[in-house]
Amino acid sequence: MDALEILSDLENVFPYFQPIFSADQQSVIAYEVLGRYRSGEDIISLGNFFQDDQIPDEYKYEVDLLLVKMALEKALTLDEDVSIFLNRHADLLMYGHGEPFLQELLSFEKKGFNLTRIVLEISDRNYSGDLNQFDHLLHYYRTYGIKIAIARIDSESHYFERIGQLEPDILKINLQALKSTSTGINFNDVLFSLSLLARKIGATLLFENIEMSYQLQFAWKNGGRYYQGYYLHPPAPDFIQHDLLKERLKDKFHDFISYEKKKLEAVYTTAESFQAKAQEIVMKNRNGTYQTLFQALIKELDQIAFRMYVCDEDGFQKSVNIFKAKDGWISQSEYIHKNWSWRPYFLENIIKMRNERKGILSDLYSDIETGETIRTFSFPMNGEDYLFIDISYQYLFQNDQLL
Repeated sequence: MDALEILSDLENVFPYFQPIFSADQQSVIAYEVLGRYRSGEDIISLGNFFQDDQIPDEYKYEVDLLLVKMALEKALTLDEDVSIFLNRHADLLMYGHGEPFLQELLSFEKKGFNLTRIVLEISDRNYSGDLNQFDHLLHYYRTYGIKIAIARIDSESHYFERIGQLEPDILKINLQALKSTSTGINFNDVLFSLSLLARKIGATLLFENIEMSYQLQFAWKNGGRYYQGYYLHPPAPDFIQHDLLKERLKDKFHDFISYEKKKLEAVYTTAESFQAKAQEIVMKNRNGTYQTLFQALIKELDQIAFRMYVCDEDGFQKSVNIFKAKDGWISQSEYIHKNWSWRPYFLENIIKMRNERKGILSDLYSDIETGETIRTFSFPMNGEDYLFIDISYQYLFQNDQLL
């Protein structure tokens, strides 16, 4: 795309608006501003123009400022509870030390546009400037009520680091990764970490690039409050009706809720079944050795479990591991006296089992040694011993409501 052609033809530069929908209201709560250029009969995205490092910042700023002015002028007609998302790369935001852009926003505040409705969707990918100055500018903007969203940062480690430094109001998660099996494998783990971090800092999750129903379901299930993508509505030159998708989203959420309830009921029923089996076997073998207990458990759970062991309430392993290898069950004595209290929720679950005198079926997680997705059933044998039974992925797959 020729930058000079665009700069000499600014009358054909204009904003498009992609709506962002909320889970709680099932309506439009914001629009993201996207740059477009009319070339003959074609409407071309300006994304490549702004991402081209060969184009000087002053050219980009001129085009961007025009888009911001046109977008906010049009946004003056929106309800006051609808926000506007503006994409800002660090280089562009730091142009003129950020002051010209702020003054433009303040000019619209005088027209009645509350700056609390502005969300800066920032990226510092490939930024070579001083990050401390950049962060200082963002904190300065926030004193005016402007919100910060983080999206598309170079590496996962850098992403988490920047979230911790900036404590953004919104975390924007790109669901393109769900289309790839290679990246999708670890996507759930990264997302789980992000959701925990978002909760800690009080940030909201926004899922973008939702192009299919299953992606919307994934976003809903994983704590997404805001949704955006072609499946919901493509970018357009005009705003849409506030409640355009309200009934459709309500129906979708009802389907998601029904499906999730069935899965939760299946987990509950499975936990009750394991509780009954474990209680019966433990009672019958309460005077025997751990080895006798494991042999009885293997007879009952051979096609279900792949690992069993006993710990005390502090997480120190009191028994060997009984592990199902390719040629059958084997004993792994090297695990005796290892401590597992460092694992997430371990002590919390011990206290819960001790007080309720009842077993717990864990959430899905990846096993450290096998790498497979599993669940663990934990059971309080007595006041000192706690039995742990790792459920195989094969069994979960055969009972897919547990996945």
